[in-house]
Amino acid sequence: MSTALVELVLERGFSALTVEDITEHADVGRATFYSHFRDKEGLFAQVTNNLLDELAERLRPAVTDSQVGFTGRPVMEMLRHARDERDVYRIVLRGEGDGKPLQMFMDTLADATAEEFRDRAARNAVEPRIDPGLLARVWVGEQIAVLRWWAEQEVPPMPAEDVVRMLLDLGLHGRYWASGFDAPA
Repeated sequence: MSTALVELVLERGFSALTVEDITEHADVGRATFYSHFRDKEGLFAQVTNNLLDELAERLRPAVTDSQVGFTGRPVMEMLRHARDERDVYRIVLRGEGDGKPLQMFMDTLADATAEEFRDRAARNAVEPRIDPGLLARVWVGEQIAVLRWWAEQEVPPMPAEDVVRMLLDLGLHGRYWASGFDAPA
């Protein structure tokens, strides 16, 4: 049923779908659908949860190996996951389903990122200059914007390695530098 949902959302959009459309496309009975899900929103929430679980599993080694600062490994793994699960990422990141799956995706990533920022600061005996919760929201928002842009292209506009390198430069040097300006004197 998950595959049917993703295919139909890409074809018609979430709001135009009915449970009957999904069950017909998946070749399952309505009773089977309702034995697992309350409605199409419940199915979409499950699809999003599965995506987040897979992403967390893939990110775990990349985050564990990253003791100090931004290495780019978690972002690289997220881009690889988006490449592997492109259609699911596209429907979530577009805000289908009244934006609820996208909000779930963002909240989950922001919570995990804030926890990692706090843990990394404690491990390295540093005091964050910006609240880790706010910093995580900014970071995740930027990553989501880049991820959506990258995943929406039929052919990614640039290799994942180039995206990560540019984000690493941005993280290390800042927006002022990235815009071509030298540090103010």
